Order: sequence, then structure tokens, then C-alpha cells
Amino acid sequence: MLEYELISAFYGDRCARRSGAPYMNHIDEGLVVLERIGASQTARRAFCLHPMVQGDEDLAHTWPRVGSLGVPPRVWVVALEYRNVANAYLASRAVSSVEEVALSPVTDVNQMLVADKVQNYCDFLRYHADSHPRASELDAYFRIWLARLGISDDAFTEHRRALSQRASRRESL
Repeated sequence: MLEYELISAFYGDRCARRSGAPYMNHIDEGLVVLERIGASQTARRAFCLHPMVQGDEDLAHTWPRVGSLGVPPRVWVVALEYRNVANAYLASRAVSSVEEVALSPVTDVNQMLVADKVQNYCDFLRYHADSHPRASELDAYFRIWLARLGISDDAFTEHRRALSQRASRRESL
């Protein structure tokens, strides 16, 4: 998939500072969640691209090249709408109730949010739940998102199990 190749080149071999996990794990595991929920190809393709437009600096860097990368405009629109919704509720912002979180009118974007929040919460539980200085705030943040996205505890547990099995296979290679 072109979008996967683009994000692979964008990330290279960079890893997260705290956990040491490759940034591509977010994409790979998010794609697992998107497949599990039956997300559209547009959502999957836009999910691959979302890091290229989510932050202001990344958007400024990517924007001049958007027309020359060969990605359909619809995929860029979904990635940009994802940016709009996700950036309105970053973990640095205090969100105290489910009602405060507005979702997108675009189903593809909400599917991307499911993948992003499930994957990020799994990473948080895997790497930071016992050590992060804001652990209780972050746990509450993720729980609000999961509730808003309609992800039950059982569904999250199943997603987490699938991602954990994927990580175990990757680590055994």
C-alpha cells in the first residue's frame, strides 16, 4: 500500500523516547485494530498517513508535497479530518466527561480514532502505567475516549490480547 510506504519512509527507524518502541508499531498495530473492526480501505490508508499531518510541523512539511505523492484526495481529507478531531482532545487537555468529546461525522475518521486510542492505550498499559508521572490522568483520558467511541471493556480486552500476541510474535523473531 502506497500510504504504508510513505509513512515507513517518513518514520524511518525512529523510536519512541520513553518506551523505545519503533514508531511504525503504532501504524502496524493500528492496522490490526482497523482490520478487526472491519474498517474501510480509506480509513486504513488515512491511518497510515495521519502522523504526516497531525502535528503542525509535520503538516507544514508534508503540505507542499501532497499533490505529488500519488495519494487520492479523499484519503488526505480523511487524514486531515482525523487531525481536526484528535487534536481537539489531546492528552494534555483536561477532559472530564464523555460528553465533552465530539466525534467526526465521517465514519472513516471515527474508525481511525478507535485504532489510535486502542493502540495508544495498549502502549500506555504496556510501557507507562506503572511509571508515568501522569499515569492516573492518562488512564482516565483513555477510558473517556474508549467510552465515547463505544468500546466496551470486553472489546478492549480482545483488542489488547490481539496486539499483545502480535508483539510476542514480533519479539520472538
